[in-house]
Amino acid sequence: MGKARWLRSALAVLSLSAVQGFYLPGLAPVDYCNKKAIDAGQQGCTPNSDQLAVFVNRLNSEHATIPYEYHYFDFCKVDDKDEYSNSPVENLGQVVFGDRLRPSPYVLTFNEDKSGCVEVCSRSYDLSNQDQLEKVRKLRAGINLNYQHHWMLDNMPITWCYQVQATAADGTAVSSPEQYCSIGFPMGCYITQEGQQKFPCPIQDEVARRKEGFYIYNHVDLVVHYHRVDDADTEATRARIVRIDIKPRSFDHGVCDFQRQPHLRLLPPLALPADEKPEKAGVFNLTYTYSVRFVKEDNIKWSSRWDYILDSQPQSKIQWFSILNSLVIVLFLTGMIALILLRTLRRDIARYNQLENSDDAQEEYGWKLIHGDVFRAPHKGMILSVLVGSGSQVLVMTLITLVFACMGFLSPANRGALMTCALFLYVCLGTVAGYVSSRLYKMLGGDRWKANVLLTALLCPGVVFGIFFVLNIVLLAEGSSAAVPFTTLLALLGLWFGVSVPLTFLGAYFGFKRRPLENPVRVNQIPRQIPDQTCYTRPLPGILMGGILPFGCIFIQLYFILNSIWADQTYYMFGFLFLVFLILLVTCSETAILLAYFHLCSEDYRWWWRSFLTSGMTAGYLAIYCVHYYATKLDMTGAASGFVYFGYTLIIVFLLWLLTGTIGFLASYWFVRKVYGSIKVD
Repeated sequence: MGKARWLRSALAVLSLSAVQGFYLPGLAPVDYCNKKAIDAGQQGCTPNSDQLAVFVNRLNSEHATIPYEYHYFDFCKVDDKDEYSNSPVENLGQVVFGDRLRPSPYVLTFNEDKSGCVEVCSRSYDLSNQDQLEKVRKLRAGINLNYQHHWMLDNMPITWCYQVQATAADGTAVSSPEQYCSIGFPMGCYITQEGQQKFPCPIQDEVARRKEGFYIYNHVDLVVHYHRVDDADTEATRARIVRIDIKPRSFDHGVCDFQRQPHLRLLPPLALPADEKPEKAGVFNLTYTYSVRFVKEDNIKWSSRWDYILDSQPQSKIQWFSILNSLVIVLFLTGMIALILLRTLRRDIARYNQLENSDDAQEEYGWKLIHGDVFRAPHKGMILSVLVGSGSQVLVMTLITLVFACMGFLSPANRGALMTCALFLYVCLGTVAGYVSSRLYKMLGGDRWKANVLLTALLCPGVVFGIFFVLNIVLLAEGSSAAVPFTTLLALLGLWFGVSVPLTFLGAYFGFKRRPLENPVRVNQIPRQIPDQTCYTRPLPGILMGGILPFGCIFIQLYFILNSIWADQTYYMFGFLFLVFLILLVTCSETAILLAYFHLCSEDYRWWWRSFLTSGMTAGYLAIYCVHYYATKLDMTGAASGFVYFGYTLIIVFLLWLLTGTIGFLASYWFVRKVYGSIKVD
């Protein structure tokens, strides 16, 4: 346990190390002061430094991929003018991901406790009015799908912590309960006809737990933990927020006297009204309240305030040593493949060169027999060069993004930074795509350079943007907060056509200006006939086998990445992800090289497309795994949710196909050049 805890701490420090060493833009600590410190003019205390702004984000669910803005469910909100004027500035990554931070009417003053039920706002619904009845139905639908609130304070998620009991297959407990801190809390609790909770939710009344209904959480208990940064002996306090806990509750405030502050535990929970006929409908009153308590913490520093969230995430509870053992096995297998391949090739090259120096005429066989056809241009060389160029762009973008993430620039505290960095890098790396595509196309003897440049600049980005645009239309039709505004779509198009396309043309210009790559052997004028192939050297079996080993390297990380996307969990293991990415590079390269060698030995020189598709098959297994994840891990309802899930999955699979296919192709091309450059050919 000690080593596992040390490893978790090391990974957390790796992703947040830059924050501890220096302050990134937007991540500098904010000092809050009580009124005595402000009146005394203490250093760092401004007139408004005692105000704590609570921001509300979109609501989402594990059972639906359609998120909604906070006001969609008619919760308490500030005036429309203040809502947008006081909203934090969102970066491009936040807008694309659908984050919508808005100010809330929850007013907190530093170090001033408020007990009981402080009223925020009240809602009154006339159930005979169809529009108001529809608002109540939205609340019931949100509770039924377990939509989660996401609140922020001081750039820190407000967490709901509760006990989780691990159980075995037979339902018996296998360990003592452990605390799990979620960065969201539910809208309410649904009790079924059998008296069972559809989702884990606390209800304070034992009678209500056995009564069917939708119970809305209209009261929250906030606990703000702070760490003092001044002299603890004075009453004037200057501190930093290190943790915010929340406990949602459901109370019928119809019997609540807000002046006398009654004991909330004596109040019954509030159930939403069921659909009734108009003649039986009445008026439903709903009041939102809160309480707040401030707690001083001496052992938690501002630089480590994310630790309790990261340590409670499920990925920190896995068996680290089993993962490391699997990585060691993968490295061992790839090392053995490389060793066998190098020894076999060295022996073949030595034998061929001995036969070349010998006076006796010897018949050529094996991979040397096809030296006059191995560099013959493949069919659809234009498309291959475009895909390799775009894949090179994705490869360099991924590598640089992971380096920045490991340095701490893209930590979970800097929301939206990961997507923003990836988008800008992809746009600025259009030069790489144009250069690689033009160099490869010119080497293949192509002369339609205009078509090559246009396809490189438009084909693959167009596929991604086209899928994204269709998904955005569906999200707009559903009224989701994840729908990207029209102005942001124009900005994305501006980045594409204003930055990426010109840079692609620039890279292609330099690529076509260079001399074409010279291959070590000449190509015969008449292509050689390919003999009949055995089962394992045919294209389809080789392609299917080629993606198994690379996928085995990444499938453990895929589970956590998919959880961070669809289950709203925080992903922070960028150091481990970078290591897995390097292993993916090695395994894709070695697998493509090994299968290319087998095909060349069987006198099949069609390695160009096969090397791309062999390692690119990793994306095919990713698609199968995403279908399995959707069927077993998610419980989504509605055609729109499934359409959005598989639409974004298609984008991810397509980009991974370009990435892994390019790795396999470049490795195979380097291997073929090295091999045929090492032998003497007449």
